[in-house]
Amino acid sequence: MKTLEDFYHLRDAEDYFEFFEISYDKRLVNVKRFHIMREYGNLIKKGLAGFGDNEKQLLDFLKFSLLRVYADYLNGHAPSAAEVFEMFKDGEPKGCLACVSAKGGNCAC
Repeated sequence: MKTLEDFYHLRDAEDYFEFFEISYDKRLVNVKRFHIMREYGNLIKKGLAGFGDNEKQLLDFLKFSLLRVYADYLNGHAPSAAEVFEMFKDGEPKGCLACVSAKGGNCAC
C-alpha cells in the first residue's frame, strides 16, 4: 500500500509516474521534466489544503493532478517564453513544489 510518506521520498519525475503506475513517454518526460513537475507542483499547491487527514483522497488527487499535467504536454502544450522566463527569475531556477514538498528536500527536476 502506497502512503504519503512514500510520496515524500520521490525524487525524479519518473519516480512520480512509477509511484502512481502511470504509463508515460520517457522521451517526452526527459525533455519536458522541469516544466511538467513545475506545473504539477503549482497544481497540487492549489488543492492540498482541502484534504485534511484523508490520505487516500489526497493520494488520488496527487495522481489525478499528475495525469492532468502530463496530458497537457502529451497533447502538445508548450510553455510560453514568459512562463520560461518566470521560472528563472532572479537568475535561479525555481524548484517545483512536488520536489520541494518532499519534507523540505531540494528540487530534483
